[in-house]
Amino acid sequence: MSSRPNGHGTYCPVSLAAETVGERWTIPLLLALIDGYSRFNELRRAMPRISPSTLSQRLQHLEDAGVVARSGSRDGGHRYDLTEAGHELEPIVRALGAWGQRWARDLAPEDLDTRSLGWSIHRRMDTDAMPPGRTVIEFDLDGEAAYSAPFWIVHEDGKVDVCIRHPGCDADLTVRAELRRFVEVWRGFRSLEQEIARRRIRVQGPRELRRAFPRWLLLSELAGVERRRPGTERRVYLRSAAR
Repeated sequence: MSSRPNGHGTYCPVSLAAETVGERWTIPLLLALIDGYSRFNELRRAMPRISPSTLSQRLQHLEDAGVVARSGSRDGGHRYDLTEAGHELEPIVRALGAWGQRWARDLAPEDLDTRSLGWSIHRRMDTDAMPPGRTVIEFDLDGEAAYSAPFWIVHEDGKVDVCIRHPGCDADLTVRAELRRFVEVWRGFRSLEQEIARRRIRVQGPRELRRAFPRWLLLSELAGVERRRPGTERRVYLRSAAR
């Protein structure tokens, strides 16, 4: 009698659950599905560093495990939706994110990717606070990173998209900063207003839009979670909190 390939060979439910969600990319994939993305290309955009073959394998694994159901769509493609078992993972995945905000290691340059940041930002814009019509924001963030290139957030009448290529229209605002610093703002370790006031984040464009920009950016859903692991990010968080 043999155990499942790559299994832990034990009856322990924690170990059995880890067989389903413990592979690389599976937790980020579950988070994207929880956030409502159901098409293959949407999921790839949410995780720009995953290969198409790996994404296909992870989706198939979750489907085999009964966590995801695949169905056809009117355009001839497929959509992937969480099952009852998949939805039960939401509080677990979100709690894991909060734990990571508190206790996971400090970021290394290879963790920094403007494509991932752009995708996150486009999901967290306060469209009610933004002006009517179209607003284009260019983000030019440099520094050591796995991937660093400009991206554009395009808002038009309540709909927000992110472009990793020039959208074909002029930017209304341009945001320039060191990528790591902006990620630390995004994660709640630094104050956006303070960084702008000290010109460590430079926002260029019409005065009324520059002043409104901090109200548009909602930051990470976990920005309010205190950083507790000792290290550089903890020190940055404490200095910002003390001001």
